[in-house]
Amino acid sequence: MQTLQQLQKGELKGVSSLKLSEQLSEFPEEIFELADTLEYLDLSFNKLSALPADFGRLKKLKIFFCSENQFTVLPEVLGDCPLLDIVGFKSNLIETIQPKALNPNLRWLILTNNRINELPAEIGDCTRMQKLMLAGNRLKELPTSLSNCQNLQLLRIAANQLIELPQWLLSMPKLSWLAFSGNNFNHKHEVKTSEAINWGELKIKHLLGEGASGVISQATWNTEGLAKDVAVKIFKGAVTSDGLPQDEMDACIVAGNHHGLVKLIGQITNHPENKKGLVMELIPKSFFNLGLPPSFESCTRDVFKPCNSLTINQVLKIASTIASVAEHLHSKGIMHSDLYAHNTLIDDNGNTLFGDFGAACFYDKTENAIAEKLEHIEVRAFGCFLDDLISLCTENDDPAIHSLKTIRDNCMSIDINQRPKFEFLSSQLAKLTR
Repeated sequence: MQTLQQLQKGELKGVSSLKLSEQLSEFPEEIFELADTLEYLDLSFNKLSALPADFGRLKKLKIFFCSENQFTVLPEVLGDCPLLDIVGFKSNLIETIQPKALNPNLRWLILTNNRINELPAEIGDCTRMQKLMLAGNRLKELPTSLSNCQNLQLLRIAANQLIELPQWLLSMPKLSWLAFSGNNFNHKHEVKTSEAINWGELKIKHLLGEGASGVISQATWNTEGLAKDVAVKIFKGAVTSDGLPQDEMDACIVAGNHHGLVKLIGQITNHPENKKGLVMELIPKSFFNLGLPPSFESCTRDVFKPCNSLTINQVLKIASTIASVAEHLHSKGIMHSDLYAHNTLIDDNGNTLFGDFGAACFYDKTENAIAEKLEHIEVRAFGCFLDDLISLCTENDDPAIHSLKTIRDNCMSIDINQRPKFEFLSSQLAKLTR
């Protein structure tokens, strides 16, 4: 994080990246002095409501974040930056999107948690778009022109007011991660109450991690005279980039038990702040994340540490488990919507646990045509996952790799109707697993 004082003194001359958060109410004109080099600009967590008319002077700007500000209109001057690739205006007060603001060069657009009622038809001109984040707005429909964005791979439209899931959306050739819970058309799934665990029986020990939807801690659960180490997730309650915490909690409960899922023990009751939470089995310390979330460059695809490598036996075991988990979820009318290596935990033996239901959605299994297309969308995500596993494998000459490549290609078929179902994938991978 740099400072406004450094900028004004000329100490940042020649930088390619600038991040300022100092309760700014006006755009600092000194930023234009960096126009020849500036590629990344983050003005999040300020009080800005407008950008200067000559914002396009930042000709080299590729990434611009302006989240947690006070914009009511997405500025049309965004369209004046020829190289602008990623834009984020999360958690502003945006009601209107100026058509010109939709820079046709955009590849990743984040407008989560605003007040947007409609998208301009010009969104269809953004044919490079791969990732579009629209959760937590007031959209009642999506423009059909969005179907022109044939490169779209990840779409978040949860927590809006959509009255239907457009049919054209379900045939997008590269769409792989689609989150749509919390809309007017959503299927209301029966959620049975899981075991109630009194907050007073839990002793929080230390933080394990924090995500968009909640905080996970290790705790001791004292019950029936026994003390058991568990994981506790307390939900924050606010809309996230993926959807609503209540939908995540419901999906966890309905998912039930599977050897590839983190086991749910019960729901928390009597929290002192009336927060909702879940108690889960503690994951053994031998497990670690298979991948890292996408980078700015990879956009929708996970990235991996240079030292990451897998044997063919590990690859087969991981792929088989995830296919089985996905089959299990879809049998219950659950679309996970975030099938990624970074949501996958493995150990050195290839034992696998899958989690993070933050983007999960329920759908009606009796609506066969829609149900099949939703599954086929997630099958493409599995194809990307399989592609990552293959790239990490150290035994490229093993005959099983050729089989995996064929399965991958079938999962990623441009013709969505030609993709296999998870039941078939689970069966095929089980046969390959050693």
